[in-house]
Amino acid sequence: MLNKWEKPEMPEEEEIKERLAKARDLLEIQQLQIKERKLPVLVLFEGWGAAGKGSEIGQIIKNIDPRFFKVASMSAPSEEEKRKPFLYPYFVQIPEAGKFTFLDSGWMDQVSKSRFSGEMDDNKYAQIIDSIKRFERQLTDNGYIILKFFLNISEKEQEKRLNQLKANKDTKWRVSKNDLMQSKHYSKCQNIFSRYLTDTNTANAPWYIIDAKNRKWAELQLMEAICSGIQVGLQNERLAVPIIQNVFPLIKMPKLSEVKLEETMEEEKYKAELKQLQKKLGELHNRLYRKRVPVVIAYEGWDAAGKGGNIKRLTEALDPRGYEVHPIASPEPHEKARHYLWRFWKRLPKTGHIAIFDRTWYGRVMVERLEGFCSENDWKRAYNEINEFEKELTEWGAVVIKFWVQIDKETQLARFTERQNTPEKQWKITDEDWRNREKWDEYEKAVNEMLQKTSTSYAPWHILPSVDKKIARIQALKIVIEKLEKALE
Repeated sequence: MLNKWEKPEMPEEEEIKERLAKARDLLEIQQLQIKERKLPVLVLFEGWGAAGKGSEIGQIIKNIDPRFFKVASMSAPSEEEKRKPFLYPYFVQIPEAGKFTFLDSGWMDQVSKSRFSGEMDDNKYAQIIDSIKRFERQLTDNGYIILKFFLNISEKEQEKRLNQLKANKDTKWRVSKNDLMQSKHYSKCQNIFSRYLTDTNTANAPWYIIDAKNRKWAELQLMEAICSGIQVGLQNERLAVPIIQNVFPLIKMPKLSEVKLEETMEEEKYKAELKQLQKKLGELHNRLYRKRVPVVIAYEGWDAAGKGGNIKRLTEALDPRGYEVHPIASPEPHEKARHYLWRFWKRLPKTGHIAIFDRTWYGRVMVERLEGFCSENDWKRAYNEINEFEKELTEWGAVVIKFWVQIDKETQLARFTERQNTPEKQWKITDEDWRNREKWDEYEKAVNEMLQKTSTSYAPWHILPSVDKKIARIQALKIVIEKLEKALE
């Protein structure tokens, strides 16, 4: 794409000045429309070293109310970020609804550096490209406007600018090792950039290659492309997004009504098995940390099914420094204003650690679906988006374990009544629990569909019968141990 790029003809200075004035006026109007319609805008600046990314961002943001944008300089990932999934540093930077985020370099820069150094082979590159395309498509499907710019300069122009920067003691610090590497191996870098641009140039998030030799001309190209991209986003705002067919291998799941709940366990046998399994899990936790294997354990289930007690028996076996339990409630305003997976990306564990979610991203296809907190198109798209999210985690190297804790309607009523009548347990029961109970049949239908559409070969569901909570706890421990042993082989 870059190799075949045809340089656009630069207008006369007076025309640039006139068109810039119009573009600035238009962007002033559009930022108000973005705010009113609560559309998030993500602007990515990539390009050659010394092409002027920072200065061009500085010119663009002068035209936007500073309360409604953020600029993030995405340098090399920190040691903490290196222990998270590849896309983690970028997903956590996505803007709130109605605001702009400008990224000075991003996922292209990281991929290109890894390709040049040889750290990323062809197979890993293909996997990362798929991840990036899914990431960008998910954002645009959920209403984000993504604008991607590559600032292009010639080999001669780059050399000239780097020499000028190095010659001044106040600016020579701005010349990085990566800039010098690009200048020395311009052709090789150009080929890497060109292939990346071609591989990630999609209809929903196209690349704009900017002629960056002249600063004002570059600014005009950027301003007009931003205005055009925002205009298209505003026009497409209310269009239904196509539902993508699932391409991931699924495992057939039973309906909840088919799950046998009669099994019970004697107290003595339970205590003996619990002690043995917890000891084994504790040993595995040490090995997980040593081998830097991340683990994500997701709990869903009926209210009063026993998720909390189940989690407690798991965590009793773990080193408290190596895990975190995330109780998930209704999203906070700043969470609700972003992609629904954002708050879960932020809570992912680093390598060697365990994240346990008490309620999860599956709220999208249960409570949000049934309570009308998202559109039908939103929750129908979510099955595939969730499968993609969990695929991303497993390709990163995470062990993903998902539990549905199952009871029947009569057991739930008995537990609700006990909570209501026991003062020290009354905090566990709310009016919302009773309201949700009235929709038991609707929830059961939604859960059955969720289990069928998201039980993949790499992240299958495990149904825990929990009329006898002891059975559910022992089963959960056995499943976690089995999955961890397999991952550590």
